[in-house]
Amino acid sequence: MKKFAIFMLTIASLLFAGCSNDTSSKTNRDSEEKVEEKTPLTVSAAVSLTDALEEIKEMYEKEHPVELTFNLGGSGTLAQQIQQGAPVDIFISANQEWMDTLEKDDLVDTSTREDVTGNKIVLITGADSKIGYKSIDEISAADVDQIAIGNPESVPAGQYSEEILHNLKKWDELEKEKKLVMAKDVRQVLTYVETGNADIGLVYESDAMTSDKIKILSTVDESLHDPIIYPGAVLAETKHEKEAEEFLKFLGTEEAQSILEKYGFKK
Repeated sequence: MKKFAIFMLTIASLLFAGCSNDTSSKTNRDSEEKVEEKTPLTVSAAVSLTDALEEIKEMYEKEHPVELTFNLGGSGTLAQQIQQGAPVDIFISANQEWMDTLEKDDLVDTSTREDVTGNKIVLITGADSKIGYKSIDEISAADVDQIAIGNPESVPAGQYSEEILHNLKKWDELEKEKKLVMAKDVRQVLTYVETGNADIGLVYESDAMTSDKIKILSTVDESLHDPIIYPGAVLAETKHEKEAEEFLKFLGTEEAQSILEKYGFKK
C-alpha cells in the first residue's frame, strides 16, 4: 500500500511538472508574439520620395513596433485611390492641391496636416546627349523631338512643368508641334530620358540625383512656378491614429530631414 502511494505521488509530480512546462512554454510563446507584433501602417506617398522613404523606413522600424508599407505613385492617382476607399493611414502629396482636395472631402484629419519637405524642378537630358542648354528658356521645338513631363492632370511635377512652360510662353508652341510626352509619374519621365525616348525632361532635383544615366542641364528658377511643398496628413479613417501621427511627426525631426536632404529634398 505504501509503495502504491509513493508510485501515485511520483505520477502526480510528473504530471504537475509537465503542466508547469506547458504553461511556461505558452507564456513564453505569448510573450514572444507580443514582442513581435507590429502595427501595420500604409503610407501613400509621391513617387519622388521613394528612395528617401525606404531609408527612413529601415531606421524607423528598428526603433518602433510598426511595419511600414509604401504605396507610391503620382499624387493625383493616390488621392483618387483614397477617394475610392483605399485603406491608407497617411498621405504625402507632392503639392498642396491634392491634399486640399482630400481635406475638402473630409478624408484627412486636418489637425495632423503639416509640410514634410520641399523640392526643385530641373531640366535633364541623357548622360551622352549633345544638348547643351544652359537655361530652360533656351528650349526650342526646332532642337528636340520629344520633351517628357509628368501628366499635369494627375502629376504635380507635370503641373509645375506646365506652369513653367506657360510662363516662358513655350507651352503652346511645344504642344502644337506635338513635342510633349506625358508620363504617369515623375519617375517615368526620368526613365524616358534615361532610355533616349525623350531628348529632355523636367523632373524633381531629388529624382535626377538617383540616376547616373542623365545629366542636369539647369535648375529652374523658382519664380517660374508655385512653391514645391510636400504636405502630409493622417487619414480620417485610419485604424492606427496614434502610430500614424507618430510617424508623420518623425518625418519632421532633424534625423528624418537629414535623410530627405541627402536625396535632394529641402524643407
